[in-house]
Amino acid sequence: MRGPQLKELKLTVQENNRLVEWTRRHKTSQALALRARIILACAQGENNSAVAAHCRVMRQTVGKWRSRFLERRLDGLLDEPRPGAPRKLDDARIEQLIATTLNERPREATHWSTRLLAKKLKVSQSTVSRAWRAFGLQPHRAETFKLSTDPLFIDKVRDIVGLYLNPPTKAMVLCVDEKSQIQALDRTQPILPLAPGVPERRTHDYKRHGTTSLFAALDIATGRVIGELHRRHRSKEFLAFLRTIEANVPQELEMHLILDNYGTHKTPSVKRWFARHPRFHLHFTPTSGSWLNLVERWFALISERQIKRGTHRSTLELERAIREYLNIYNENPKPFIWTKSADAILASVGRFCKRISDSGH
Repeated sequence: MRGPQLKELKLTVQENNRLVEWTRRHKTSQALALRARIILACAQGENNSAVAAHCRVMRQTVGKWRSRFLERRLDGLLDEPRPGAPRKLDDARIEQLIATTLNERPREATHWSTRLLAKKLKVSQSTVSRAWRAFGLQPHRAETFKLSTDPLFIDKVRDIVGLYLNPPTKAMVLCVDEKSQIQALDRTQPILPLAPGVPERRTHDYKRHGTTSLFAALDIATGRVIGELHRRHRSKEFLAFLRTIEANVPQELEMHLILDNYGTHKTPSVKRWFARHPRFHLHFTPTSGSWLNLVERWFALISERQIKRGTHRSTLELERAIREYLNIYNENPKPFIWTKSADAILASVGRFCKRISDSGH
């Protein structure tokens, strides 16, 4: 038997946009997002059974929210007011709290804490904390940045990103750099090992046992790394590493090296060497643009997994640990995948420049 005839459900452009926003916004509650998906499906002309199967809910649930939407439109999808104490702060006070956080600075500190702001506005600390969480504010955090002033910034970004996204055929693209002054550090007292409920503990002070420099070339296609250690960091050592690269790459392949602007990469002896080896093609990152060199991501990996928490009683022990990590990593290398286009990067930098130019500083 056929059920009752359903009243046609049509959406305005504004209602459709709001429902789609509710389904996509990360901070939307799951219940509200589900109701929005139900109404969007109903607006396609499907009956309650088809919508229920599509949204994986009961048919009665679809009928309930269809009826509420037809009766009260978007407001019908929102939760009814729950019993309990009324809000102590109205919208004006919340606006004042957020504006104070963003536009003012405490007299006795460089940034607001929940206690300082609560004392100033005469509200509870938990109220400040809840408001900050709701608006995604974290005054205690600060990040660093530096914009490149290289006059060829745009050209260099397009050149290097082009190599990542569309590498040349019959050629190898290598990201080359040096991690210099890696210290062999040993703690002054024995490390207390990890135990249930207790983290690993170590002394805050340490002994230095010399330094070494890691020269590395990351193959963007395979993720494999050619590495070499030297106690000093000069053009002489860089030339030795270039010879190592040449010996490890088949002669029939051209080589595109992505380098930064460090002085050892541009000395007369290095330039003469590149002139004698025409299969090497150089691509320099912009000044203050080391984030364009993928080998920096690999340096972060080895620092996190081997160097930062390692204990080494000599430079030889440190170098042995680095070589061991290199061998283990190259057994199963994984390439780092570059996903952002040059246009997207330049647009992001442009938006950032506009923000700081309009800040009034």
